[in-house]
Amino acid sequence: MLDAAVSDTCRKCMTQATLSLVKPELVLSLFGTCDQHLKLVREALDVSITHRDGEVQVIGDDAAVACATEVLEQLKSLVERRGSVDESDVARIIANIVGQDDREDHPTIDVIQVTRSIKPRSAGQARYIEAIRKHDVVFSLGPAGTGKTYLAVAMAVEALKNREIRKIVLVRPAVEAGESLGFLPGDLQAKINPYLRPLLDALHEMVDYDQIQRFMEQDVIEVVPLAYMRGRTLNSAFIILDEAQNSTVAQMKMFLTRMGEGSRIVVAGDTTQVDLPPHARSGLVDALARLRDIRGIAQVQLSKADIVRHRLVQDIVNAYEETPRGSSKKSRR
Repeated sequence: MLDAAVSDTCRKCMTQATLSLVKPELVLSLFGTCDQHLKLVREALDVSITHRDGEVQVIGDDAAVACATEVLEQLKSLVERRGSVDESDVARIIANIVGQDDREDHPTIDVIQVTRSIKPRSAGQARYIEAIRKHDVVFSLGPAGTGKTYLAVAMAVEALKNREIRKIVLVRPAVEAGESLGFLPGDLQAKINPYLRPLLDALHEMVDYDQIQRFMEQDVIEVVPLAYMRGRTLNSAFIILDEAQNSTVAQMKMFLTRMGEGSRIVVAGDTTQVDLPPHARSGLVDALARLRDIRGIAQVQLSKADIVRHRLVQDIVNAYEETPRGSSKKSRR
């Protein structure tokens, strides 16, 4: 991270932040040719930014310095993952930070309290957490590694811990991503377990194994295939549908109408990774269009900038979005 030491410099609410760069070789990529990126930040936020001997000083009023340092933090993180940033990245990050500042007077970072504190690691993730706190139904879209499922599970565990809900229901469509699981040994539960494993992996990072087992035995936590949701009404529950792009239109309608009093729903998916049979319409794509104007429902779009897995994940996503030479780019919705 950038190490920030902030001190008041005068009586006119002026603040100075000193930022130390961990890797000097990133300076050119971070600041841009002839400090073009710094110039954008200076002009947008009306701050003074200077760089000398690996340290960056930001001077301005309290709110502007807070925004500028957050912009530099996010740019630095992006440079470390991708190796470079361009002016469009700088403009987008500034817009995100200033937008947050305008809406809520630069609030402190929203922290999810489970067995440990979980903080959003990008502006998009912060908006996602905010949307879950403020809406009963949230649709989260984005590529792999953006924290769609992980943050939703964290919010569910926090709500259970705070007694805001009585149970957590984690749901996934049993749709195969190119492989056939029908030949796996075992009973039905053993066959569907691979579909549900990602949800359990997220849960195990926040709740110890024995506690999860007790919760599952007591029906406080359920991890079930989407087809098993038919005919149920869930009150005081936090319900998460993962890989929602692989639900059909009928399944999505069935799932959303399971919601009872005091319940919340998070629907997570990536509309570029549909594994349904040809010509079948994704229930996620359909729901986004049908429900976009309904009060109480939020849609959050996460992007490549929100990827927080291994640094190579973002490069892999970029590579697959490019059209290989000699082939045509196809997408199925």
